[in-house]
Amino acid sequence: MSAKPSLDVTTIIAAPPGRVLKAFFDADALHAWWQVAHSVTTPRTLGPYSVEWPPTDFRDEVLGRLGGVLRGTVMEFNPSQGFLVADLFWLPPDGDPIGPMALAISVRAEPSGATRIRVTQSGYEEGPRWRRYYEVITYGWERALASMKNLLEK
Repeated sequence: MSAKPSLDVTTIIAAPPGRVLKAFFDADALHAWWQVAHSVTTPRTLGPYSVEWPPTDFRDEVLGRLGGVLRGTVMEFNPSQGFLVADLFWLPPDGDPIGPMALAISVRAEPSGATRIRVTQSGYEEGPRWRRYYEVITYGWERALASMKNLLEK
């Protein structure tokens, strides 16, 4: 039996931790770096975390069209350390939801003044859709964090 898929992506952004965390909750920033069309995100315990992307024109061979809604509940929020979203589900434009999962965003100030950001996501049920989901989101998060870096380092 192979290991359960999960996500663990880290990058360093030359911006303070508070500014990095704000980019996960500010609608304009989410649109700029994550191409989110709509969002309802509240940076506090039991706040909603819901983001929506337009459906893609292309279809993944396993998941169908990408885009759709990612929604969960903020279970922990610390303005200097990060946040945790639990009861997280991805509702794709086509097909059944994938979840529940947990998404953790941690930030740590570096001596240089930059911020080390780590994104982890877990939750898994055996099946080809779950495996493919983690393959797709790993690339997606790497691309999204590069976009956030470009936005915040301007």
